[in-house]
Amino acid sequence: MAAHGEADQLGTTSDSDQGELNETEAPGKSEDHILFASDSFDDLTYDGLADGDQQSVQKGTIHAIVRQTSHDSRSNTPNNVDHDSSEVSAGEESVEETAETQGQSVSNATEKEDVVPQLSVSQLSLDEEDVNTPEWKNQKKHVFILSESGKPVYSRHGKEDKLVTIMGVMQALVSFVQDAKDSIRSIVAGHHKFVFLVRDHLILVGVTRGMDSTQQMLLQLMYVYNQVISVLTHSALSKIFKQRRNYDLRRLLTGAEKFFDNLLNLMDTEPGLLLTAVRCLPLDSAVRDIIAQSIVQNAKVKDLVFALIIAKNQLVTLVRMKKYYLHPMDLHLVINLVNASESFKEAESWTPICLPKFDASGFLQAHVSYLDNDCEVCLLLLSVDRDSFFTLSEAKDKIKNRLVRYNALQAINSSIRRHSYSTQQCGIPDLRHFLYKARSTAQYTSPELEAPYGSQEEQERLFGMYHYLHHRIHTSGRPLKILFHVGQYETLLGWVTQGFELYAVFGPLITKTGAIHAVNKLLRWIKREEDRLFILNSVTF
Repeated sequence: MAAHGEADQLGTTSDSDQGELNETEAPGKSEDHILFASDSFDDLTYDGLADGDQQSVQKGTIHAIVRQTSHDSRSNTPNNVDHDSSEVSAGEESVEETAETQGQSVSNATEKEDVVPQLSVSQLSLDEEDVNTPEWKNQKKHVFILSESGKPVYSRHGKEDKLVTIMGVMQALVSFVQDAKDSIRSIVAGHHKFVFLVRDHLILVGVTRGMDSTQQMLLQLMYVYNQVISVLTHSALSKIFKQRRNYDLRRLLTGAEKFFDNLLNLMDTEPGLLLTAVRCLPLDSAVRDIIAQSIVQNAKVKDLVFALIIAKNQLVTLVRMKKYYLHPMDLHLVINLVNASESFKEAESWTPICLPKFDASGFLQAHVSYLDNDCEVCLLLLSVDRDSFFTLSEAKDKIKNRLVRYNALQAINSSIRRHSYSTQQCGIPDLRHFLYKARSTAQYTSPELEAPYGSQEEQERLFGMYHYLHHRIHTSGRPLKILFHVGQYETLLGWVTQGFELYAVFGPLITKTGAIHAVNKLLRWIKREEDRLFILNSVTF
């Protein structure tokens, strides 16, 4: 089938016609683990355990960090000081108290009769779409969250109160199939595809009439589910529904709608969520080293797990506690938190966030602050100690002063103003756009969107072609290494190796041989620029 209705020829290259195609060394490859390396369709079984240690999932990674830091502090205490195990117990309680308090508030609420929840300001909007209108029905993509009892939790379009019947049907479908000892995955009806993701206590449904495959929709629904966990934690969610199966979860998610909305908007525009990879802000490696060392030298706080700087949804630097890694899906939730919260621009903030791939059972405490007057450069310090706000605030001031002194902050702002880079800089005339992911570092790079993809409509079409190419390459029944697609307006080439994933868009007249030569030239250009485009060194506390 042709993408977007284009007349095309479709073919895969074999070993005999690959020409110069080679994969000797993947640009952006690093032996250091900066982020947890994840495939595009990872089974999402990673639990953030340290160096493969078989820790108790119930206890969680945060529990392990608290025990370790408490043990280290006791080991450094003079021998004549009495040790008491209550120190560790107190640390564990302080870390888990946020989730426990959340659960307690639910417990108190469930003792009372169910009442109609208060509607948020967005729900009361006069411009809210009605489910009976063509505007609502013709939306390109819908996402629904409902409880296992069929209660509405969230809808991307429309008001949940008007979707009770629709979500009831969705819940009935899931239950009917489960009664037959099976699970429902997807339904195709006309031009629409319904995809179901069933998780503990929640059912997520995505409806699309676009180019998204079932696997891609499942990945998007998993992001949305993780967003729920990031607000509540899995422990609190389980406790809520254990106490009352038909609890209205909107009570606890009031005000969090903006995070779901913004995350779904990012999915439509940010390729990193499709690739399960993070884009880095282009910077000279020497400047990036100064930024990382500024954090290491001035953020020597015992319970600090991650410190990172984000600018325009791009990663500037990441410093981590030894043995612990940040999954790209969790980092996307952090980016979404910053992107969707205008209040962070007003003052330093202190907010809990659960990172499901790191530890779904508890909260990290995030100190969030902007380092520049334009509120483009955001510093996040993630700790397991909920009482370290002022300590981290002092660390933030020291980090900022050093970045200013060494002109690193100015370098970040200059890179933001330059946007990214143009395809013209690659020196390949037929190349229009590309996505390149270094698999070992879970990072990707791509040029700016330029003509002929300057308009929003053309950008959506381009993103749809990437979805099509990505789906054909990663089809579970018949995964491909190389795919060459000739369409009416563009020619596409997808290439996946152990070291990288590359998706390139060319003009319609390029030949297969010409595309292969162009891709090899592109790889050489990325290799020359890899120190600027990727973070290749893992910096730890």
